[in-house]
Amino acid sequence: MSPNRGTIALRLLIAGLILAATACAVEPMPDDAGTAAPRPEPQYTLGAENTHARWSAAIPPVLTVPSGAVVEVLTKEASDGQITPATLEADLANVDFGLIHPLTGPIAVEGASPGDILAVTIQEVEVTGWGWATILPGFGFLADEFTEPWIRGFDMEPGATEVAFNDDITIPLDPFPGVMGVAPATDSMLVTIPPRENGGNMDNRYLGPGTTVYFPVQVEGANFSIGDAHAVQGDGEVSGTAIEAPVRVVFTVEVIDNPRGMVEPQYETDDYYAVTGFGTTIDEAARKATRYMIDYLVAEHGLTRNEAYVLCSLAGDLKISETVDVPHMLVSMHMPKGIF
Repeated sequence: MSPNRGTIALRLLIAGLILAATACAVEPMPDDAGTAAPRPEPQYTLGAENTHARWSAAIPPVLTVPSGAVVEVLTKEASDGQITPATLEADLANVDFGLIHPLTGPIAVEGASPGDILAVTIQEVEVTGWGWATILPGFGFLADEFTEPWIRGFDMEPGATEVAFNDDITIPLDPFPGVMGVAPATDSMLVTIPPRENGGNMDNRYLGPGTTVYFPVQVEGANFSIGDAHAVQGDGEVSGTAIEAPVRVVFTVEVIDNPRGMVEPQYETDDYYAVTGFGTTIDEAARKATRYMIDYLVAEHGLTRNEAYVLCSLAGDLKISETVDVPHMLVSMHMPKGIF
């Protein structure tokens, strides 16, 4: 090796060592070079004392916000205080289902009219306290087999990220609101148990932070409500409950057009687009979800119906969201965005 080449090689080696040492001394950059958008600060706050337990256009809003507003809401656990750390299995027979699902709201959104879509983007969901799970006789996917009451409480501090199921099992928390929806176009006082066109008790564990949910508006102002939060839940919610807990949730509301004529809630994340379908059987709900995804693929991606149907078979992912909220069940279909 000539002296010149040796000198150059030595300099390159020294430079490389300096760069390596510098890289070790500097904190690593976050993913995507720190381009993740910061969480928006709430502009409005609504406390858990502002609740109702029915769906109806006759329930007046307790808060009115502009489109684009960031709202912070506190919710109660699903029994509205009927189930506490002192509740025994024998006490479960006295639970009043008429009080189930205290929903915080309604929240009117300026400019929302029937025919529009209310886009609700979930920004944060934080567990704020003790939760519970039960077997209630007569309720659940296997209600004919599990006929005795059962209850377990779960101690969770605000902001908890996991919970002990027993001495041997620990479950990561993944909180989300089990009930979200807009007011239906009726003055009747509808119970909150089943999912409907307005959303309602969807119990879909994918509707957490980072998800935008699209609700077809049925009344002026939309009158959005939220509650029945779950600290963690599997697809199906087969025993009838998740870990029911109070939460703090932050979300953004935005009024948008509905050019595809969406009639039931749909949702999306950065990774996939999803549709929902409810029905009195899983088969009926799954058929509706499949048809809605075909409609989406034809309208948004220019496929023929035959192409869309086959793509649903190749890349679509049907998910049983819930099986217990009689008389309806909910099935969703996810379509990954990365294939387009």
